[in-house]
Amino acid sequence: MKKIAVLLSGCGVYDGSEIHESVLTILALEKKGFELTFLAPDIEQHHVIDHTKGEEMNEKRNVLVEAARIARGNIKPISSVSSDSFDGLVIPGGFGAAKNFTKWAFSGPEGEINADVKKFIIDTARAKKPITAMCMAPVVLAKALSDTNINASLTVGTTEDKSPYDIAAISQGMENLGAKAKMCKVEEAITDIENKIVTTPCYMMDTSITAVNKGIEKAIDEFEKLL
Repeated sequence: MKKIAVLLSGCGVYDGSEIHESVLTILALEKKGFELTFLAPDIEQHHVIDHTKGEEMNEKRNVLVEAARIARGNIKPISSVSSDSFDGLVIPGGFGAAKNFTKWAFSGPEGEINADVKKFIIDTARAKKPITAMCMAPVVLAKALSDTNINASLTVGTTEDKSPYDIAAISQGMENLGAKAKMCKVEEAITDIENKIVTTPCYMMDTSITAVNKGIEKAIDEFEKLL
């Protein structure tokens, strides 16, 4: 049985892992018969957002503790494990990827990245183990791999369809870090066969949970092939 690490950045689209994407990803992986281990950095999240208003709240929360809500309590600090223990890595989206894993949401591609997240990604990529990243999570891959000779093909969506985000600017930011930004519709996925990396846009596009699920299933199918 293949052992897969699922890296979470909290709980909630605006300050953690996107819950729809996370649950659909877990379901798709479990259908393949993979053994899943949930990971998150044991750090304070950048801020807490009231998801009914989209406004910042005056409180503090821990990324690992919040991510445990999605993992049903069965989660480990990423600093406590090695990528050697896993056959692949999957990172659901949500803006925790750009706020807690990296500071892309505030500083763009120049923003810092969590050291433990960076090391886990680099070690996995260098070992030629498959990685799948969704929604905003591909920017974390771009940032982590910018210090390597791995120039991955990544997507955060397409400029041809409606999006609440600036797909062109985010894509250019990834290119500035050495990645190869690709356009991709929500129901599809980009597979970098050479580097064994799969990415799909999910809610970076103005879309439905049904379309997001199709993209996730496509990405996990490609991920399985790379294993």
